Amino acid sequence: MTDLSGWENFYVIVGSSAGALIGLQFVVLTLIAERPVLRMAEASAAFATPSVVHFGVVLLLSAIVSAPWTDLTIVALLWGLVGIFGAVYALIVARRMRLQTVYKPEFEDWLFHALLPLAAYLTLLLSAIAAVTQARGALFGTGASALVLLFIGIHNAWDAVTYHIFISKSVQQKDREQGFKVADKDNAQ
Repeated sequence: MTDLSGWENFYVIVGSSAGALIGLQFVVLTLIAERPVLRMAEASAAFATPSVVHFGVVLLLSAIVSAPWTDLTIVALLWGLVGIFGAVYALIVARRMRLQTVYKPEFEDWLFHALLPLAAYLTLLLSAIAAVTQARGALFGTGASALVLLFIGIHNAWDAVTYHIFISKSVQQKDREQGFKVADKDNAQ
């Protein structure tokens, strides 16, 4: 019996949730893609892609922990690698957020797209280091990281959908109406 026993149900639930949400995110992005907005690719790299990455990391962590390992050492090494790459990715996302010009990020955007993901990935890295002496605590740290990333992905996906439905759509509608007004003026002359 390893330290990992007892965590199977947790990661089955979290991992399957992440997998389902990845699929749902692709469906939503496909529907939104029918209404292209200029320079949307630069905003997508900062706001949409990270949600799929976070869901993918949760799915990966679930697979890693659910595998029939006999020792926690290799698992901790994999957590550490995911934590390092995730922290670097969170910094890349923060840079993309700062450089993109489609949308001006607010505090909530910085919190959910940069700060919380960075904290989750650093917690994952620290859990990997702690696994050497505190296996139980490391498992809870990793579980917390997975849940935080799952909830970040849910928040960010919802935020993106509501932005496109309520903000972007109304701006496009106003632009269309302005275009009709200009066309009507041209036709009247």
